Amino acid sequence: MKTLEHFYSITPYSLDKPDKEELLTERLLSLTERHIQECPDYALMMRGIGFNPSDCRSYYDIPFLPVSLFKELELLSIDRADVVKTMTSSGTTGQAVSKIYLDKDTATNQQKTLAKIVSDFTGASRMPMIIIDSASTLKDRNLFSARGAGILGFSIFGTDRIYALDENMELDIPALEAFLEKHSGKNIFLFGFTFMVWQHFYLELKRHNINLDLSRGILIHGGGWKKLISQSVSKGEFKERLCELSGLSRIHNFYGMVEQTGCIYVECEFGHLHASIFSDVITRRFIDFSPCDIGESGIIQVVSSLPESYPGHSLLTEDEGVILGEDDCPCGRLGKYFEISGRLKQAEIRGCSDTYDGTR
Repeated sequence: MKTLEHFYSITPYSLDKPDKEELLTERLLSLTERHIQECPDYALMMRGIGFNPSDCRSYYDIPFLPVSLFKELELLSIDRADVVKTMTSSGTTGQAVSKIYLDKDTATNQQKTLAKIVSDFTGASRMPMIIIDSASTLKDRNLFSARGAGILGFSIFGTDRIYALDENMELDIPALEAFLEKHSGKNIFLFGFTFMVWQHFYLELKRHNINLDLSRGILIHGGGWKKLISQSVSKGEFKERLCELSGLSRIHNFYGMVEQTGCIYVECEFGHLHASIFSDVITRRFIDFSPCDIGESGIIQVVSSLPESYPGHSLLTEDEGVILGEDDCPCGRLGKYFEISGRLKQAEIRGCSDTYDGTR
């Protein structure tokens, strides 16, 4: 059985379809058998549908759990004494949130995988880092929201880090200007969730008529598109406005969720989200959940090679999307590339801005 160490020895986007399917199928079947043995609720569900791992020819055949199930059940494949971190999904006030329980190994593997994926887009060197959020978001190091987990995870790419927002969510312009002067001539790494970047960074700089020089910057952002769409801000306009204001041209959106932290899908320079060797995306038809063809819209299913402490390795999301192609993106990265169309109708509204609406 291929361990995760084998995955880490391979470049994240270097396997074509046959090799990647073979690698992922072996790993995901092993995880399925582990969770059947270690998680009673998962085992009960698998028995209930008559699932037999020996019948699987591909990870496409492994049953998926609806991602909302983690809001209803506490699903663990480890002893509670081994839980080192509990992560929660984002959600509006009054909504139930997913709780994901991590042991030391799973948490470590999430960080290692994130580093492998992101460095393919940013390079291996760490950079001075601007976090477009407030330090107050990291309140409890053992209980993380989606936003807090994102900040902590991406902080490994920074050598000298600064939070762009103060505790009142106000943009700290003097601190930003001093930081950029200190690191003049260097590449700068920026991270933030999409709505925060737009509302609390771009619009505030524009309001104060300030143009920061971020021409050597690289921005990774994700989540929160619903609020921008409601303001008639497209992905293209998001990039254009930031570039006009600051010279920031290297901007990468990403798709991910707390239920499969670490295995994110980063947007390449051609605007395509990419699946790495650590994970994959399957689109399924609404009528019978059969796999969609390339170019056909369906419900997004995500599989991940990482979850060992909980049965989150095969999940049906509440998002709709389209697989655009496989192994032939102009950027040269192998694997599937896709786009997200939006949330499914009647799916719960949530976003990585963690219910912050700027009213406080």
